[in-house]
Amino acid sequence: MSAPSPTPIRRLFSRLASGLLAASLLLAVPLYGLAVDDPSEMLPDPHAEARAEAIGAQLRCLVCQNESIEDSSAGLARDLRRVVREHVAQGESNQQIMQWMVSRYGNFIRLKPALSLGTIMLWSMPVLALLLGCGAAFFFYRRHAAAPPPPPLSDDEKNRLAQLTGKDDRT
Repeated sequence: MSAPSPTPIRRLFSRLASGLLAASLLLAVPLYGLAVDDPSEMLPDPHAEARAEAIGAQLRCLVCQNESIEDSSAGLARDLRRVVREHVAQGESNQQIMQWMVSRYGNFIRLKPALSLGTIMLWSMPVLALLLGCGAAFFFYRRHAAAPPPPPLSDDEKNRLAQLTGKDDRT
């Protein structure tokens, strides 16, 4: 007994899937070349290159935002690596280079921003909000639980309620 032959629709989907796979592979191949860094970026002095890499590891890629400029293959990261190496070649200190980058791009360029009042407030706000919420819930619950029960209805109030609702309380 032979296997049933595929239907024309299955053959069409099979060819379509093969074509999409081949097209995605052909489109992805050129992207691998973009991830390779240009060796001409490197400084000839190994000590200066190590300094430039250490500084670049502390700077955020403004395109990727979760990678350092040393790890990123974005065009802007490549330009920032070149700028860092130019400053290192000019003999500037690490602190001067970091200050130049922060003055140019803001404190966001640092992967680990310096401790300041702003960063302390930023990191403490969730804890403060949680504490305030728990405190408010505690006081509202305590005030509600501590409220005395209402006094029982007097005879006049019971009669008036019976008249309003049309029910006789005596039955």
